[in-house]
This record gives sequence, C-alpha cells and structure tokens, in this order.
Amino acid sequence: MAFEKVKKNLGFGCMRLKMIDDKVDYAEFNRMIDEFIAAGFNYFDTAHGYIDGKSETAIRDCLVARYNREDYVLANKLSDWYFEKEEDIVPLFESQLKLCGVEYFDFYLFHCMTRTAYPKHKECNTFEIIKGLKEQGKIKHIAMSFHDTADILDMILTEQPFIEAVQLQINYLDFDDPGVQSKACYDVAVKHGKKVIVMEPVKGGALVNLPDKAAKLFDELGGSYASYALRYAASYPEVFMVLSGMGNIDMIRDNINTFDSFVPLKKEELEATDQAREIIRLSRQIPCTKCNYCAEVCPKNIPISELFACYNNYLLARATAEEAKASFPNGRAAATDCIKCGKCEKICPQNIEIKAQLEKIGKL
Repeated sequence: MAFEKVKKNLGFGCMRLKMIDDKVDYAEFNRMIDEFIAAGFNYFDTAHGYIDGKSETAIRDCLVARYNREDYVLANKLSDWYFEKEEDIVPLFESQLKLCGVEYFDFYLFHCMTRTAYPKHKECNTFEIIKGLKEQGKIKHIAMSFHDTADILDMILTEQPFIEAVQLQINYLDFDDPGVQSKACYDVAVKHGKKVIVMEPVKGGALVNLPDKAAKLFDELGGSYASYALRYAASYPEVFMVLSGMGNIDMIRDNINTFDSFVPLKKEELEATDQAREIIRLSRQIPCTKCNYCAEVCPKNIPISELFACYNNYLLARATAEEAKASFPNGRAAATDCIKCGKCEKICPQNIEIKAQLEKIGKL
C-alpha cells in the first residue's frame, strides 16, 4: 500500500512544541518546520486536544500559511472525549479543518481506540461518517491510533477492514511488555495487511532521560540516546512512519541525522537496548509519556504528568525527596487534591493506576 505523498519515514509529532508562557513559540516552530521540510521530510501529526488546542492553530499559522498544500502531509484525529452523539462528529471535523486552515486531511485517525472507546464509536456511527468524509475528498487516508490488547485490535480490524493503517506504541521498553503488547499488536496489524505508524518511540522522553547505567551502554557505542530508540522502532518492515514529538531545533537536527543515514540496529546495539530495558524497569518509574490527556479531564486541574516527571527524577536518584517537592508545579493543584473520580484512568493510554500513584506522591 503506497501513501503517495509521504516522502520519508520520520514524522513531526506536534504534541510537545516549545512554549513561551502559555503560547507556542512560533519563531522556533517555524525554524523547525523549515529544516524538516528542507531535509525532505513532510509528515506532520496533530490532534484536537494537543497543547490545549494550540497545536492545530500553530500548524495553521506556521505550516499551512507558509507552504503550499502539496508540500506537506497532515494527520489529525477524532478523539472520543470530544463528542457525545452522532450529530457532533461532522461539526467537530469541520472545526478541525478550520483550525488547521486546510480543506482536507491526508490522514485522519480514530484516536486512542480501546475496548471502551470502540462501542461509543459504533453507537455514534463514526466509522460510516468518516468513510463518507473520505468519499467527499476531505480525508485521503483513514487510520487508527490504538492503545489496548492485541485481541481487541484483531476484532476491530476484522469488523472495520477499511482502516488503512494502525498507529501503535512501539519502543524497546514496551515491545515485550504484557500490558502494552506492542509486538502482539504489530503482528495483528501485519496479519490484516495494515501498515504501521509508530508513536512514542522514545516513550515521552523516558528513553532519552535514562538511568545512568543505561546511558553508559549507549555512551560506549556513540550516538544520541534518541537515535537508538528511533532506529529500533523504524527497523520493523511494516513500519512506514515513526513519529517523534520534537520540541526544539536540536531534536529536529538529531532526528534528521538519524533518518537521513538510517541503518537498522546492529547486533551489539540491539543487545544494548535489551540491557537498557532491564535497567529502566528496575528503576520502577511511572510509565507516563506526558500526553496530558489526564489533565484535560481532571476536575481538580492537577498537573498529573508534571508531578509524575518530578517523581521519576526522584526514582532515578536525580533529585532528593525535598528537591522533587521543590520542583513540583508551584501554585497549582497538588497530588493530595485528587478526589479519586477515576476520569484520568479511563483516558490514560498507558493504563497507569493514576489514583494510587498520586496518593503515593502525596505521601512522599
């Protein structure tokens, strides 16, 4: 299956753009886009809720307004927490087109599909509606991002065979994880003849901010920590796109260098990722990727992913308990403000037991 406009297999994930106060740093984003496109890459990925809605408008102002429509491939998503009934779907989709400043999306994904989200999509007739939008020329390719077990993916692809590609979380930490089931889900996608888009190849930065023992493994081999994670994900034959959430020009340059001269991991490099995996697991970090979906639905506005990041630094011995406490977001809701409503856990792609983790952090 050829996606004709896609030039190279590194995609620009627009979830973690550099911010100045509460606004996207347009000057930095412009520089990143220019270098990315100049190097021959053209795939950009966003979603309605990324950066509290600022990702879509930043793409409109920095990409769409400055480049011809044929110069880039744009992917957006349908998130089930933004609609309640069938009548909401088309207005939501049209608002996304308007926010991005385009007349069509090259890829449109059913976002964060799980066993609980799937029935809602069926009840709201989203599959037929999205197929209709494709027939109207407003969508070129239909895909799905997926966060559940392989048997659920198999069921969905059997019932919805028109889905052309599946976006999966694939990285060397999660590939054999029984909860994430990256390998099993990849195998199901291949069985159904679907190409794979990789999300979270560096697991929200966890495979860049490594424990010292894991970092030493890659230091001895040379090259950036991110490059090993990206090459691992891109080495699987049915992967046609690897998304990287890039936040500054240095990330862009490092990732471009990795894919411009791409080679699959060698034996000793693959062995290093195996060893790093075990070291990371022993640190027992919270497997948060900083997607912030939890914060979007938290009635107490707790900055959950930021708290988790501070706690992980403590676990990695990069901060004492007091230093971790001092680095918590100042003047905002605390872990102890959690009312245990569970809304965050229902939406978490990583299936983190957020209530229990917040209680642990609160006690610390």
